[in-house]
Amino acid sequence: MELVNIFVKSIFVDNMIFAYFLGMCSYLAVSKKVNTAVGLGLAVVFVLGITVPINYLLENYLLKPGALSWMGAEMAGIDLSFLSFIMFIAVIAATVQIVEMAVEKFSPSLYSALGIFLPLIAVNCSILGGALFMQERDYANIAQATVFGLGSGVGWFIAIVAIAAIREKIRYSNIPGPVRGLGMAFIITGLMGIAFLSFSGIKL
Repeated sequence: MELVNIFVKSIFVDNMIFAYFLGMCSYLAVSKKVNTAVGLGLAVVFVLGITVPINYLLENYLLKPGALSWMGAEMAGIDLSFLSFIMFIAVIAATVQIVEMAVEKFSPSLYSALGIFLPLIAVNCSILGGALFMQERDYANIAQATVFGLGSGVGWFIAIVAIAAIREKIRYSNIPGPVRGLGMAFIITGLMGIAFLSFSGIKL
């Protein structure tokens, strides 16, 4: 039940886009078409689902104070937490590189459509945010960290696919000139953020 709670909360209540506005650059730039939004969204789900549990293991068995106690009592006093940012980013960059090579190999059209935004997942603040939130919330085990990572990815996926569908739908609508394009995207994002805010009233 706790895993379900973490999963649902990370999708709807603590949505990376609508609760924390993380990953907005890719969210706004790649949400013009549903097919590219789906591709990038799935890549983010995969990267978050892989990197958060890996970074959890690094945090708990290597980096935080006392994490090296498994190597012996003399190592228990070592604190490598100052390396957290570097290690988290290294794991994220390596995973994104694997994703980029896989997409280029198996879906060249999607690779071309995503362009520069696929390698930029490595510096997507929602990906690093997932690792830092995992660190801050101090999950009890790797299962909870993995579920949180997957839920955060699914929440980001839902957000980008939803706005892409809306932007495709209103592309030929009679929208006033000053708010066409990016302006309307910001307005829609704000309204969707308010809608997702209603989930915070759910008792989980």
